[in-house]
This record gives sequence, structure tokens and C-alpha cells, in this order.
Amino acid sequence: MGKFILAMNVSLDGYVDDLAGGLVMPPPSEQHFQYWIDTIKGHAATIYGRRMYELMRYWDEDRAEWDAPRRDFAEAWRKMPKWVVSSTLTEVGPNATLISSNMETQVRSLKADTDGIISVSGPQLAGLMTELGLIDEYHMHLRPYVLGEGKPFFHGARPPLRLNSSHQIDDDTMHLVYVTE
Repeated sequence: MGKFILAMNVSLDGYVDDLAGGLVMPPPSEQHFQYWIDTIKGHAATIYGRRMYELMRYWDEDRAEWDAPRRDFAEAWRKMPKWVVSSTLTEVGPNATLISSNMETQVRSLKADTDGIISVSGPQLAGLMTELGLIDEYHMHLRPYVLGEGKPFFHGARPPLRLNSSHQIDDDTMHLVYVTE
């Protein structure tokens, strides 16, 4: 059985992006980016909401200007099986499966049929999966920015959580791991 983990960058005031759904925090440092690369290589699969998947499709391309870490991330991203929850998309890219109906049933089946970590990506999907009690761990990459408004890390449901671990990733990012009780 798999384990659903939500991992996202979050501002000091609890937001993951702005009200329009745009990413407004500066890109991660090289050390933080390497942390994401190492993390994705250790996961069995990722489940995306539509908007986050559309942003991440960038990594399906090959760009001449990419340095070695970006090529490494793109390679890991392309290899990872992906599921995309969307009621509007009709097709998805390579190594991706569309979930357009019976979301709860299909997501529960994905968890039951997958060994290892399944990364959850996208604030709206995360909110839905939190309400259903499906997320096992919440990984907050706390960054020193204050957005003032936007989409919160926790939207809707407020699960009972316990801090499991914390460590500093780089000069300005703390990794906090909370587990559900």
C-alpha cells in the first residue's frame, strides 16, 4: 500500500501561491532544488491537480539553456508515473493517466495498488484529498516570504496533525513534516 505525501513550498503566512493560482515566491536555491530532485527520485508516483500538472508539463520539454540539475529533474519527472485529476482535460502527456470521474474510488485504488510514496501536487487536489482523509503526511517547505493573501496550504479541512520531524534544507528553507493522528 502506498503513502500519500503532500509536499509544497509555503510562505511564512501559510500560502502556497497567489489568488490567481500563480507561483509568486522566488525559485528555490540550488541546494533546495537538489533536495526536490533527490525527493522525486525516491517517490513511486505523483498525483496532480489539473493546474499544477499544466505547470509541470514544462519538464516534458528539453531546453538547451537547462543546466545539469534541471536536466536531472526533467529526466526524473518524465520517468515517474503520473495521475492527473481533472474534469476538463481530455488527454494528458507521456507517462500520465487521466482521472476524470470517480475520483475518490480511483485515488483509493491508486494508494492500495502502489508500493511506496505517492506525491500529491496541487493545492485544490490536496484540499479534496485532505477532506477525504487520504493524505498521510504533510511536508511544508517553509520559506521566508510573506504573501499577505493567496491560496492557503490548508484549504477547507483541518486535520489533526503532529510534528514528526524538521530540518533546515538551505539558508532560508525549513522542512517540516507533519503526520495525521
